[in-house]
Amino acid sequence: MKRGFALTEYRTRLAAAQAHMDAAGLGALLLTTEPEIRYFTGFLTRFWESPSRPWFLAVPVSGMPIAVIPSIGASLMAQTWVRDIRVWPAPDPEDDGITLLAATLREVGGPVGVPSGPESYLRMPLAAFAAVKTASELEFTHDHAIVAALRAIKSEAEIAKIAHACAIGGRAFDRVPEIAREGALLSSIFRDFQRLLLDEGADLVAYIAGGAGPDGYGDVISPAGDMPLARGDVLMLDTGAVWDGYFCDFDRNYAVGAASGNAALAHAQLAEAVQAGLEAAVPGARACDVYTAMAAVTGAGAGSGRLGHGLGMQLTEGLSLIPQDRTELRPGMVITLEPGVTTGPGTIMVAEEDIVIRDGGAQWLTRFAGPELPVI
Repeated sequence: MKRGFALTEYRTRLAAAQAHMDAAGLGALLLTTEPEIRYFTGFLTRFWESPSRPWFLAVPVSGMPIAVIPSIGASLMAQTWVRDIRVWPAPDPEDDGITLLAATLREVGGPVGVPSGPESYLRMPLAAFAAVKTASELEFTHDHAIVAALRAIKSEAEIAKIAHACAIGGRAFDRVPEIAREGALLSSIFRDFQRLLLDEGADLVAYIAGGAGPDGYGDVISPAGDMPLARGDVLMLDTGAVWDGYFCDFDRNYAVGAASGNAALAHAQLAEAVQAGLEAAVPGARACDVYTAMAAVTGAGAGSGRLGHGLGMQLTEGLSLIPQDRTELRPGMVITLEPGVTTGPGTIMVAEEDIVIRDGGAQWLTRFAGPELPVI
C-alpha cells in the first residue's frame, strides 16, 4: 500500500469544490481545521496536537489553494502540491496571522465560505476570526456544506486506505488471545492491544476504548481500569487505529473462559443486526433506514443512541445512523454499523463493523465477526 495520493486526487477534489463554489456564488473557502486542510493539500502532521498556532487554507473559486500557515510548517507544506505558501513567525500574541490572512482573502475575493454545519469548528480564536472579517472587508458566510459533501464520498484510493487500516485492526484482534486471559488487568490489555496494532502496521492508535464484566459492560467509552478479567466476563475492545491519515473503527467481543448463554445469544443478535444493516445500506436508502433495520433486530428504542456513523479521515464524520438523519446513502460512502443490546441491569454488548456503500450493495471493509462469541 502506497502512502499519499496521486496529484489527480487533489486536482479532482479542488475542481469539484470550485464547481460547487461557483454555483453557490462563493469567491473563496476559508479552511482552518486539520482534516479540511489535509483534504485539499495532503498536509499530514501530528503537530495539530499543539493548540498554540492557527493554520489557514484559502481555496479560491479558481486557481490553486493558498496556505497561510506558521513558518514552522513551511517545509512540510512545500512537500505537498501547494505552491503558494505564506508564513508568519507564530505564535505571535499581537498578530497571529490575522493581517496576512486578511490580505490573502482580499486578494482572492469573497464572499468567503466557512464550514459551519454539524461537526464543524473554527480552531482559531473567535476574536481573531472577528478581526480577520473586519480587516478583509469581505462578506463571510457558510460554505453551503460543500466540504462535508465532498468528503462524504470517498475515492477508491481513500477506500483502499480505510480497508488497509481495517486489515491492520483485524490482525491485531486475531492476536488478542496473546494478551487477554483470566486474571489479566484491563489496563494492561489496553496497553498491549495498542502495541499489537502498532506491530501490525498502524501509524498510531488514536482511539481505544472497551470494557469487561459478566455478560457485558457498562459503556463503550470508558478508559481502562486496573480490574482483572474474571471467568465469565465479556471483554470488548474498540479501536480507531490510523494508517496514512485514515481510520478504521470497529470492535470485537470475547468471552473469558466460557461464554454464558446470555452473552452468546446477545452476540448472535448483534451479528444479525449488523447483517440487517449491511443489507439495508444500499444507494438511495437513508441513514435512518439503516438505523431502523438494525433497531428492528435489537429492539432498540428511541433512546438507544446512534447505531453507526461516517468514517474516514476522522474517527466519526458526517452522517449518524439515528432516526432523525435522512442523509441519502451514495456509492463511496464509508460508514460503521454499531448496534447494541442490553444484556442485564446496567450492562450492554455492542458490535461494530465498517462497510462501504457500492452500486450493487454494501461491502465489508472489516472481516465480519459473525454470530459466534469467541472464547479466550
